[in-house]
Amino acid sequence: MKGLLLYLFLGFTFAACTVCTEPVPASEVPQELRIPAEPYNYQQLAFHEAYQDNFTQVQDNESAENVISNWGATLGRVLFYDKKLSKNNRISCASCHIQAHGFSDTARFSTGFEGGKTTRHSMSLINARYYASGRFFWDERAATLEEQVLMPIQDKVEMGMPLDSLELKLAKTSYYPWLFKKAFGSDSIHATLIAKALAQFVRSIVSSDTKYHAAKGNRDPKSPFPGFTFQENLGKEIFFGSKKVNCSSCHITNAFVAANPRNNGVRNGDFGTYQTSGNPQDVGAFKSTTLVDIASRGPYMHDGSMATLEEVIEHYNSGLTNGDGNLDRHIVDENGEGFKMNMNKEEKEALLAFLKTLSSENIRSHEAYSNPFITTN
Repeated sequence: MKGLLLYLFLGFTFAACTVCTEPVPASEVPQELRIPAEPYNYQQLAFHEAYQDNFTQVQDNESAENVISNWGATLGRVLFYDKKLSKNNRISCASCHIQAHGFSDTARFSTGFEGGKTTRHSMSLINARYYASGRFFWDERAATLEEQVLMPIQDKVEMGMPLDSLELKLAKTSYYPWLFKKAFGSDSIHATLIAKALAQFVRSIVSSDTKYHAAKGNRDPKSPFPGFTFQENLGKEIFFGSKKVNCSSCHITNAFVAANPRNNGVRNGDFGTYQTSGNPQDVGAFKSTTLVDIASRGPYMHDGSMATLEEVIEHYNSGLTNGDGNLDRHIVDENGEGFKMNMNKEEKEALLAFLKTLSSENIRSHEAYSNPFITTN
């Protein structure tokens, strides 16, 4: 029901919105930017048939106060790639969330505006909207995406930019007053609108353009898929139904996102308390991102400690320990110890082959998500 109501609401909003969809003369588009006079249809890009079932829609965290508009997401795209958002004009959001790398970082820890390093790996932004609580960061310290997008900008390691200084800085450009007026009806620049635009762009980064989603349709995922190899179908069986593994008990819905933070046994000294519960049993629990396009974006885990998917699979296969007693209940045995999945070589290779059917080259190359600046920025 929630999914249906959201769909009806969005449909009404899109139909009623004129400021956000109206094209402009090409001569009016700021010359610094590679954006079309008629903006990309971010509303449609964010709409995937595979995600419109009620089960997945319950996870959608888009709010009625900040529904995606085409010009709003266009402004968000420009902000996302603009190094002016950092104190010394060296770092943008896209520096650590690289499109070609599944909107994550190739490095284990990202480099900030003065060369400092982050303490956790850069989380992928794909399918960020499909997380019901709407909380963000590995430890969920941000209550909403709108809150989260402003925090790296102000962070002393990442971008180092006070918001009041940023507002003044952007107002002096030739293109931001124009873009804010197209997106929000006024050329005034405020941090709240910066947050809204960035959140709209991030929520538009939705991907189901994969071999798996194309084959699934209305099929039961536990049944063999036409067009899948024997190995891919075996891996899918392991992922969805095997008593040995059943990865889908945590990675749920067509968006393949866990519903809440989990302690998966990866600690390496990072005790990042799950911020919203206050429960000691949640110490060491971290949010997990979508598995869509997972094969493109190593290293893995909140600490970037695993370079390959093979290492990730082996961690769950044989590397789980429960020394602190906080392992998620899905990966402990009847004795409270880390569950050993004990897959053989063929099964591990099949699971890897299935995970690769979730790859989406389109999301990593689509121009609507690319750097809009004409010159290197």
